[in-house]
Amino acid sequence: MKVIKVDPDNPEKEKMAMVRDTLSGGGTVVYPTDTVYGLGANLFHEDALQNVYLMKRRPLNKPISLCVSKVEDIQQVAHLNPQLDGIIKKILPGPYTLILNKKEIVPLLITGGTDKIGVRIPDNSICREISREFPITTTSANISGHPSPVSAQEARKDLDDHPDILIDSGPCSGGISSTVVDLTVSPPRILREGAGMEKLLQFME
Repeated sequence: MKVIKVDPDNPEKEKMAMVRDTLSGGGTVVYPTDTVYGLGANLFHEDALQNVYLMKRRPLNKPISLCVSKVEDIQQVAHLNPQLDGIIKKILPGPYTLILNKKEIVPLLITGGTDKIGVRIPDNSICREISREFPITTTSANISGHPSPVSAQEARKDLDDHPDILIDSGPCSGGISSTVVDLTVSPPRILREGAGMEKLLQFME
């Protein structure tokens, strides 16, 4: 594992390019989000996706969400209801996982065999930068069932040296997992309460 220190406010371009190259080649990366540290793999590398499950010891019937760089990128992986554009643009980037109907490009491997996919755009410049060229997985960088890591050190303690790169940019500001909201039903339904709940409820009222 290669550990790199990255400025959380101004990520160094050469370091971000190196991380994208690693992901492009099928590697795995531990990276910070606005909630906890995540484990990333390129959506288009099946072996890398399988490695994420193996590292986390995660059952294959449990889905894994995706991180994209900007709202417009959601359409790469999921179907968007135009009526929801308003709320999506108000809460993203932010600590939310949106459950949407997936597109065919998303393999069933990470959806638990369902036709839905969770999508995140964290309020964190590092993960938005490394997902700029392709979607990456966003799942807590820990063994399934263990506490979600809020620091690079906690992530390394759980995953050891198995990921190819660990980005250390200090502790995550959120400290708790994202709020999960299902946008495939009307009205939208909150599936897990987490970070950003108060703001989300304002827009759902």
